[in-house]
Amino acid sequence: MSTTEPTAARKGGMSSLTRLLPFARPYVWQFVAVLVLVIIFNASTVLQPYLVKIAIDNDIATAHPNYHGLLVISLVYFGVVVIGVIANFVQIVLLQNAGQSVIRSIRVALFQHIERQAMRFFDTRAIGRLVTNVSNDTETVSQFFTNFFLSLIRDGLSVVMIVIAMFRLNARIALYAMLLIPIIFAISRLFRGRLRRAYQTTRSRLSTLNAFLAENLAGMRIIQIFHQERRQGRAFLELNQSHREANVSEYFTSVWFNRTLELLGNIAVAAVVWIGGGSVLKGAIEFGTLYAFIRYIQQFFQPINSMTQQWNTLQSSMVAADRIGSVLSIEPEIQDVPRPVSVNQANIKGRIAFEHVTFGYQPDQPVLKDIDFTVEPGQFIGVVGATGAGKSSVMSLLTRFYEPQAGRITLDGISIDAYSQADLHAIIGIVQQDVNLFTGTVKDNIRLFRQDIPDEVVRHAAEVVGADRLIDRLSKGLDTPLYGKGSNLSAGERQLISFARIVALDPRVLILDEATASLDSQTEELVQKGLTAVAKERTTMVIAHRLSTIRHADQILVLDKGRLVEQGTHAELVARGGLYAQLDADSGIDVTRS
Repeated sequence: MSTTEPTAARKGGMSSLTRLLPFARPYVWQFVAVLVLVIIFNASTVLQPYLVKIAIDNDIATAHPNYHGLLVISLVYFGVVVIGVIANFVQIVLLQNAGQSVIRSIRVALFQHIERQAMRFFDTRAIGRLVTNVSNDTETVSQFFTNFFLSLIRDGLSVVMIVIAMFRLNARIALYAMLLIPIIFAISRLFRGRLRRAYQTTRSRLSTLNAFLAENLAGMRIIQIFHQERRQGRAFLELNQSHREANVSEYFTSVWFNRTLELLGNIAVAAVVWIGGGSVLKGAIEFGTLYAFIRYIQQFFQPINSMTQQWNTLQSSMVAADRIGSVLSIEPEIQDVPRPVSVNQANIKGRIAFEHVTFGYQPDQPVLKDIDFTVEPGQFIGVVGATGAGKSSVMSLLTRFYEPQAGRITLDGISIDAYSQADLHAIIGIVQQDVNLFTGTVKDNIRLFRQDIPDEVVRHAAEVVGADRLIDRLSKGLDTPLYGKGSNLSAGERQLISFARIVALDPRVLILDEATASLDSQTEELVQKGLTAVAKERTTMVIAHRLSTIRHADQILVLDKGRLVEQGTHAELVARGGLYAQLDADSGIDVTRS
């Protein structure tokens, strides 16, 4: 099983994160408050060694120890510690609140942006990868706004304050300590590229792993029917092994980086003890000053080590931000015009016209060729054809899931791209063979969580399509919870719920895309009665799986290899003796959708 690897380090860098900063703008004052509290906390931390230095040099290591002065310094030290603890606590709470709020905004914006994409976007992307973008990647970026942001400010200011304190104590020893800075930068530069490549590889392999998992969980029935559990298990094992190797490599590089800096810090302490100790023996500085210097050197490497440990957070966040940004940068292929036509649904007649429409999922491979027909308001239209004829593509164009390469489609004489997508989808309802039910109650799924549709309308919709008998048998009626994809219902029962949904939403144009294919003959007869009532005063287009469902249609469109080859009533088409008559003669064979 191959995996998708980054072929080169992405060049987004910090720009991938900075383009997410506008999401933080509403919380800027919380970040400012965090900055103030960080300064207070850092000041309290840097002040502690200096207070001990005063106590040693002025009150302890003197000819006449000063107990009163020692008590005062101890009380001041205690007060400084308490202030630092409070400031640290409040800063963490504020930062977590602000950081999580920013991530919530990013996650919602990303989800809404994905929702606005055309169907072609989903045709070319694994669902598992999109799930990774919305869940894992946003969670990784949250570490930037919480852990890394805090470390950058707190540890960066701490280093500056410590350097100032060291120079105030003794400039000569402080200058020796400054020799460490270029060494630290050189080490960081050496490891930076390796760390970034390691994190990119890890994230890419995790994304591939999630995509494989989502795909296999969705297709578990097929896997089990064809006994592919072992094969898919081996493929999953290979993906996990690949991800494990990337993780091990990532942590190996990170540990080497951190331990190198830790070793450098210990060498620096030893050097200060040697240089400062000699100065104490010569009487050039006092012992308290040496103690403070040792503490400052230790403090100096603590924030640097902390920042370097956060380097993996920065790298992971940049990679995740790159992935989020790559999705956000994709403009929806289908967008509303600046000024869509205003719609009063009660005035919609439902007249549909395809005017010389040509379309292909790949522009150079058309699946529909010069399709031209008109559906008058209130007509019941059947669409038939063999697999690959283009039946479902006609419906996808009418709902504007895709745009045609040539020609146009009109609704009541107005091109459908002049309507807003929200209005168009309120006018046109669709029921598909593959029913999508969501986690929630039966009532939630019939009204699609719209609280403006009352229970009475939901109940009436169920009665119209004959789903009321099913609902009455359920333990809690309309309030019965449905499991994932409605797995506690049969295929026919799920289809009945989807029919009730379309009645409750009350579209003016109704599309049935192989909608009765999953129903047994008894249930189909029940649904056909409901559909007859639903179709009244509505323009209805039916992709026929069973030709019996469209025998009484006002008009039947016959598609063959992307072309409209016949058009007329059932009797007219049978009398003509063409493709439809052949399909009718072979009606025992399923005419499946394209």
